[in-house]
Amino acid sequence: MKKNKLTLLLIPLLSLSLSACNSDDTSTQTESSTSNSSSNESSSSSLSLAVDNDQTVSADDEVTLTASITTDSDELSIEWTQTAGTSVSLTQVDSGNTSSISFTAPTLDEESTLSFQITVSDDTSSVSDTINVTVQASETNDDSTSSSNWIINNDTTSTYIYQSDGTSIYEDVQSAETVTLTENNQDVSYTYVEASGIPKYDITMTQDIIDELNSRPKADSDFFNGATTAEVGELILFGQDIGYNSSNENCDTTGGAGYWPPGPGCPTIQEKQAYFPNDPTETDTTCATGLGMVGLMVNGTSIYNWGDGQTEGDGIWYNLAPIAEQYDVDICGGHAANGDYHHHAYTSCLADLVGDDGSGHSPIYGYAADGYPVYGPYESADTLAISGWVTRDYGADTSEGGCGTEGLRTCILVDEYDISQGVEQVEPGPAIGETVTSLSGNTFEADSGYFYEDYYYAGNTVTGPQLDEHNGHDTGDGKGYHYHLTLTKDDDGTLSVAFPFTIGPNFKGELADNSIATCDTDGLPPMEGGDGDRPQMEGM
Repeated sequence: MKKNKLTLLLIPLLSLSLSACNSDDTSTQTESSTSNSSSNESSSSSLSLAVDNDQTVSADDEVTLTASITTDSDELSIEWTQTAGTSVSLTQVDSGNTSSISFTAPTLDEESTLSFQITVSDDTSSVSDTINVTVQASETNDDSTSSSNWIINNDTTSTYIYQSDGTSIYEDVQSAETVTLTENNQDVSYTYVEASGIPKYDITMTQDIIDELNSRPKADSDFFNGATTAEVGELILFGQDIGYNSSNENCDTTGGAGYWPPGPGCPTIQEKQAYFPNDPTETDTTCATGLGMVGLMVNGTSIYNWGDGQTEGDGIWYNLAPIAEQYDVDICGGHAANGDYHHHAYTSCLADLVGDDGSGHSPIYGYAADGYPVYGPYESADTLAISGWVTRDYGADTSEGGCGTEGLRTCILVDEYDISQGVEQVEPGPAIGETVTSLSGNTFEADSGYFYEDYYYAGNTVTGPQLDEHNGHDTGDGKGYHYHLTLTKDDDGTLSVAFPFTIGPNFKGELADNSIATCDTDGLPPMEGGDGDRPQMEGM
């Protein structure tokens, strides 16, 4: 990277931690005064401030701003703020009477100016000045050029998952290339991906993983010997036997027996062929994500939406798959439906593969069927992207999305995107905290947030880490519109998946005719209004 230097006055010890993806391009403070202004410097003060000229940089340049200060005072009050432009994360180094801050220039669709103001005060006077750094627009947006983001693997094959004739299966993605197709007499650019659907997840077992496996509520029957056979420090490959009493579906014929808990079958080669538009467009119709594949992770595994197709209460109250199926997944949080290995939510196994440790904006984890990228959970360093969906209060008045029945699910929202539309009385669902049984026979307390109908879109202003109704946003930082996998962090630091988990409930973009997904029109909760006619579907 190129390095750019310019001179500023001493910066305070507090280092701001701001991200290029979580701020508006507009300033919250626009006025500043210069050090040669009589209003900012007393004639009896020796305090002085010198600032170099403004400068222009390119995206990804490392910019260093160095400052020096002259004063007779032993005590200084120093305040520094970024007053305009896409926010950046700063690193500060102090030495004697000089101080420097550095940042990486953000990637932007359009040229933008970042402004920084310094204010220094002693016991008699203060001085301040502003310097502007212009960041040139990027010629290309690497994040949206999806062919370069896939995990290509034509070298290693799965040890434990194989084809029915015993032939080995390549792991991850085999090819990703940009292709141009002619549609309606126009050339359309796609990224064409071929993948086996079998990931290369190699996991070193920790004590926490072992403890979690052995504390399963049905460990006595889930494992042949009542506990996992895996040991701390052991490297477990995808599909390797760790002692589960697995399903007979595919597991004995194409491998994987012992790696998955009872219930789901084992995955098989999928030979996926997927087209993702390189210039996705926003749809002008409601297009709900349905059961099945709604996107691909960058290692070729499928992304599924929030649902498992199972309901309670006469087909009205829809389960959330990451909750109801939490004991039906492997140590990487995935499982198969009809042989298709997939994730309904964030997985730390993929986070490790793409190098996402929460120290900055998450990288791309995958692509939705509409072509928009799906990033990991972090909006900036240690800052999670925030879902726009919140849980209902059933005891609240109907005008506030409640039923007026504390702790009882007796109504659903007419429109979960607009609670002002009121509610519809329906066959009551399980009470808050009531015990329910999943398809695999595991029991749960149906706390608030167990069902899709427990949520509504709050309509918060989409800025910074806040996401919209589709679980995405565009903050003007050069990434364009993108989805996020969503998590929440408890007070003790524990991370949990957050609805709607991946994409949706509706797609942001238009689905092409050759898309791997289709707009769902049957079997899932209506996305706008509802008539309660919700047939129960086979679990996924």
